[in-house]
Amino acid sequence: MMTRKNILLTLGLGKASFPMEKGSFEYIDNLQEKKNVSPDQIEIGFAKDSFREFVIRIRPQESKWNRFYLQIPTDLLAGALSTDPDDSAQTAESSESGAGEEERFYGTGETFSEFDLAGQKVRVWVAEHQNAKRIARKLELWEKNGPEPDRTWPFSDYETYYAQPTFISSRKYYLHVDSTAYVGFDFTKPGWVGVELRENAPIYFGRADSFEQLSWLLSERLGRQRVLPDWTREGVILGIEEGPDHIDELIGKVRDAGTKVAGIWSQDWCGCRRTGFGYQVMWNWHYDASLYPELPTKIAQWRKQGIRFLGYINPFMAIEKELYAYASAHGYCVKDNQGKDYLVTITTFPAAMIDLTNPQAYEWYKKLIKENMIGIGMAGWMADFGEYLPTDCVLYSGEDPEKLHNDWPAIWAKLNQEAVFESGAEDEVFFFTRAGSAGTIRYSSMMWNGDQHVDWSEDDGIGSVIPATLSLGLSGYGLTHSDVGGYTTMGPMTRGKELLMRWEEMNSFSPLMRSHPGNQPSRSIQFDADDELIAHLALCVKRYTLLAPYLKALEVENAEKGIPVMRPLFYYYDEKEAYEEKFEYLLGRDLLVAPVIHQGETKRQLYLPQDQWVHLWTGDIYEGGTIAVEAPIGRIPVFYRKGSPWRACFESLSAGQ
Repeated sequence: MMTRKNILLTLGLGKASFPMEKGSFEYIDNLQEKKNVSPDQIEIGFAKDSFREFVIRIRPQESKWNRFYLQIPTDLLAGALSTDPDDSAQTAESSESGAGEEERFYGTGETFSEFDLAGQKVRVWVAEHQNAKRIARKLELWEKNGPEPDRTWPFSDYETYYAQPTFISSRKYYLHVDSTAYVGFDFTKPGWVGVELRENAPIYFGRADSFEQLSWLLSERLGRQRVLPDWTREGVILGIEEGPDHIDELIGKVRDAGTKVAGIWSQDWCGCRRTGFGYQVMWNWHYDASLYPELPTKIAQWRKQGIRFLGYINPFMAIEKELYAYASAHGYCVKDNQGKDYLVTITTFPAAMIDLTNPQAYEWYKKLIKENMIGIGMAGWMADFGEYLPTDCVLYSGEDPEKLHNDWPAIWAKLNQEAVFESGAEDEVFFFTRAGSAGTIRYSSMMWNGDQHVDWSEDDGIGSVIPATLSLGLSGYGLTHSDVGGYTTMGPMTRGKELLMRWEEMNSFSPLMRSHPGNQPSRSIQFDADDELIAHLALCVKRYTLLAPYLKALEVENAEKGIPVMRPLFYYYDEKEAYEEKFEYLLGRDLLVAPVIHQGETKRQLYLPQDQWVHLWTGDIYEGGTIAVEAPIGRIPVFYRKGSPWRACFESLSAGQ
């Protein structure tokens, strides 16, 4: 018999602080008192209007208690509860872990170096993943020992742009905490899950017979993304800066080589500043007439060529510019405890943050997007940041910033979505976000994996993309991509030719292909650097566009059922190796992709689940298991399931090559 009496509950009294430096947070909790209480203080039953989902609630307690610690047996979460919502009648039948092994846990938002979280403790707190201290430590070790691409930082040190109080288990259940405050998960005790709450919040869980069903059930609660505009699958979106003349020059170069260009993404559309960190955007949200003269006219001209124009925005403002002066004069900025605008240092300069809890400020910022971006013809943009809400600030609404911190990215995504919908542009315009939590899922068009380093490292570079994407998908966010080539250049860490080519190959098998010049473009190789690179880009973009019908079908599936576009191997294969694999992925049901993520590697060892797999480039058939295949530049290992209804589409990628 498995009932609520098997759940252990402890109450606590504490005071937390979250000192922030450049988006990185310390996590300090002064716990003053703890008290074990009877399991009778727990209620468990069906979630409202659902006979597929259950909820655990803690009965109201004395107001002094502000910490709630639960130890929940995984047999209860994995079992098939009785259809009688009366707790005394509920039972659970134990189900086995995946592949008969120990239970594994995935999700909690976006995790970069780890994928299976069994044995780990997880902080659910949105933060800057690539902070200055982390980069400085890496460069110090690089100088001493060399690049060390296989080195990963202790998981206890990690921070993430996208933190969500949701996980799934290899036993095909999910758990979601309905809270925007700090949440902690503890997966270190076999047979139990520890949950730490900073407010008395309901805990939802559900179980399914397959991971597809589990994704659908979770998305019923959290929401789904819409299908992207069709034009996004018609070619590459090239990251190009420094004005229309430079854009036209590079468009000509790559189109002469046969590359289909769907869009140009110019993050400096509103101006630039040159700092010690590199070439950065001037956060003043209208087009810079000196750098982009007559931009609306140019956007219309590019559109006639079938090329859309995309820009950039975030919730900060450059304090030396006129938009900030207007916002400050009208009281639109987040305040400090002295009533002054709260200035946050990002890399090397301070900036003010718009107060999204102020209705007038919210509408004003939305109007900037509608008029200054959509209004001049933009078809998309990067909606950056969202992680930086300090807990010692003062908000217009009077809300506690500690409890609103994790939800800030969702409010930011909601503002962007409303700007698109209110402009009637939802079938033409999309935006992509970096920060997030549970509320982001229903508002954001698409995620990107943030600021990867321009290197081969597993926890920060090309090796971090796949686990980050898969963990987002298992948290309920099914549309994700990465900057082709990475972003962060610092010291000896610069982008080389091989890395750029391997990244292009990987992203040609993803929902969106978009490049980034990086923070120091002159020190990192670009896609037009030589004839070989231009030809390689054309090849990868051709493959991406040939996959368009398949990708569209996967996006529809995600929009209708919450099934992520990129999926882990265990999603369909209950095999030990499938649960452990974090550097391969399934693109939909029928394509298996094993990108090359190690420098100099031209032969790739990989695992194929038990099935019949056709090697895309040779036509050879494999039955499954660990194999080694040739992986020269231009041909990363890709396989499709024999008998797939998409066989003709897949074979078109290798025709004539």
